Amino acid sequence: MKYSLSLTVNDEQYNLLVEASHTLMEVIRDGIGLTGTKCGCEDGRCGTCTVLLDGELVKSCLVLGLQAQGKSVLTIEGLGTPDHLHPLQIAFLEHGAVQCGFCTPGMLLTAKKLLDENPNPTEEDIRHTLVGNLCRCGVYTHATRAILSVARKS
Repeated sequence: MKYSLSLTVNDEQYNLLVEASHTLMEVIRDGIGLTGTKCGCEDGRCGTCTVLLDGELVKSCLVLGLQAQGKSVLTIEGLGTPDHLHPLQIAFLEHGAVQCGFCTPGMLLTAKKLLDENPNPTEEDIRHTLVGNLCRCGVYTHATRAILSVARKS
């Protein structure tokens, strides 16, 4: 049985019919077609599916789609555009914090949330915040430098 779901994703309203068991990640990827939110572990360990739900970081593989009823979601596609990258996206590119790119969307949204709450984080703050994002390529040092560079510019 499918249920009605109304939510806002990247400032665009969506009205969908979804299965009760579908996760927010499945709704974003399969229902809306935004594939920047990656599917990694499907049990909340890797952080590749991280999005902002009403401004809070969530691992979208752990949230049922229907729990997002009436809420606002920010995915990586809403962070910047190809013509106008977000400062974090620019910094990740400049500092070599993008290797295979699989973890990048989750890391960028995690970094955005950190800087929104703490515009002047320490290196330790950043490392602590990125703990929930698994990167198999090992870009943690580069990502930390990128986030620090954005913090220093603001």
